[in-house]
Amino acid sequence: MLNIQSLIENSEIRHIAIEGVIGAGKTSLACRLGELLNAKVVLEKFEENPFLPKFYEEPIHYAFQTQIFFLLNRFKQQQELFQADLFHRFLVTDYIFEKDKIFAYLNLVDDELKLYENLIGSMEHNIPTPDLVVYIQSSVETLMSNIKKRSRDIEKNMSVDYIRDLSEAYNYFFFRYKAAPLLIVNATAIDFVNDKNDFEDLVKEILRPNKAPVEYYNPIKKQKL
Repeated sequence: MLNIQSLIENSEIRHIAIEGVIGAGKTSLACRLGELLNAKVVLEKFEENPFLPKFYEEPIHYAFQTQIFFLLNRFKQQQELFQADLFHRFLVTDYIFEKDKIFAYLNLVDDELKLYENLIGSMEHNIPTPDLVVYIQSSVETLMSNIKKRSRDIEKNMSVDYIRDLSEAYNYFFFRYKAAPLLIVNATAIDFVNDKNDFEDLVKEILRPNKAPVEYYNPIKKQKL
């Protein structure tokens, strides 16, 4: 039986990045994991993007402005990760820089995409690589349910079609991802945010040593008698 405290003490992983589609629970997991590990937690500051609410209302007109704002903010934030932190052994983020491309290829048109590629091409070589990326994969129905539950104003008009397209784009991206060790988590049947056992089981999988370059965690929820 794996002991969480022992796994923490002996872990060679230092930088963990959590990823997933909108509503997957990546920020909640990053915060809970950060608290458990006493880690430095770096969260994407989506609320600082002034174009995001407009994008959700008129994606065609505001996609490029939204994308470039996110790109520059993510780059600045990632650069700060290079700075030494004497107070935390672990670093947990709720995104990876490369995921910016997922949204760009989904939302930008040809001329915008060419300009975007010129910009990101000069940035992506100066980004720290996580020791482990955790991709939270979930069904479109679960994602939409989570989005509805958290009831953010900017997400109130988010369509099922957009989340489905985004989910497919994420799957395509991460099934070909090779930049860092990757753990793909099927989270459809678990609740790591509210269920202590689900969270602890996932933590054990994240910190388990001797991982392959790509691994899948596909837990089956036990029915309560």
